[in-house]
Amino acid sequence: MLYVVLFFTFFSLFLYVLLGGADFGAGIVELFSSPENRKLNRETIYKVMGPIWEANHIWLIILIVILWIAFPMYFNIIITYLHIPITLILLGITMRGVAFIFRHYDAVVDESQIWYNRMFRISSLITPVFLGMSFGALVSGRIIVSPGPQHGFAEIFMLPWLNIFTLLTGFFYAALCAFLAATLLIGETEGEARKIYSRKSAIATIVLVILGGLVLLYGFLTDMAFVKDFVENPFSVAAILLSAVLLIPLWRAIRKERRVLARILAGSQILLVIFAAVNTHFPSLIISAEGDVNMLQGIAPEASINILGITLIVGGAIILPGLFHLMKSFNMIKFSIKEESKN
Repeated sequence: MLYVVLFFTFFSLFLYVLLGGADFGAGIVELFSSPENRKLNRETIYKVMGPIWEANHIWLIILIVILWIAFPMYFNIIITYLHIPITLILLGITMRGVAFIFRHYDAVVDESQIWYNRMFRISSLITPVFLGMSFGALVSGRIIVSPGPQHGFAEIFMLPWLNIFTLLTGFFYAALCAFLAATLLIGETEGEARKIYSRKSAIATIVLVILGGLVLLYGFLTDMAFVKDFVENPFSVAAILLSAVLLIPLWRAIRKERRVLARILAGSQILLVIFAAVNTHFPSLIISAEGDVNMLQGIAPEASINILGITLIVGGAIILPGLFHLMKSFNMIKFSIKEESKN
């Protein structure tokens, strides 16, 4: 059952990066849109996000619950030493949800709408930045798992996640979210509006590639263990090279405004990036100042793993078809060019 639990752990991570990332990215796209395009963006985002925006964060909840039950040592490290960025992430998600609702359903149309819009856009950018910074902190080798009296508050709880590497990682994930949103929104509009999102997707792709290169370059120049192992891992390098090759058909699909192909290729990019990052150091997905922390050490008892595995299988059999039906019902999933041509 351990393999079942591991599968759902990374499957939940993939779906949250994909769906939740596109969710955040919609606000980022709106933030960097011109004033005349923001109304179009708000209407498009509401049409797309309205039916499922609450469902996107379920994958983060599932991921946290799995870590809490199956991998308590990992959960303890994350929740203890990264409690500041995690708190900011939760505040960002809450603020974003409040703004999303009130800017559409507030009965009184006044200046408060301006603040709701600003809150939605800014929280859409800040939240994924802190998510990326948290991941960067886990692999940066700066978390002090066994702090002593010589370590101060800043060294234990601030510096591991607040540094140049984690900032670059945070902006990389924010760019990834913008790339996902712009690519997915290509198929939700027509005419000139679709061309706008096509251009935004192309720009986001370029920014994403540049930031990804900066993350690797900075990590390599500062002799960071994770980046060095990443470069030396043939499977991770192969995944990134394949991702780079797929940029060519992705750009063609974006330029031709091909909804189905662009979405498939965008999802493939996310899968390859996650695989490359996880494969580099698995099962040691936390690199602390004292060394690697093995994910498979200090796991829950076998009985707990078995119960969790069965629960995830049953839950997945209920949730996944329901989510699929929800997205299909609201015209968010396409499988063929024939379906695409109807839009």
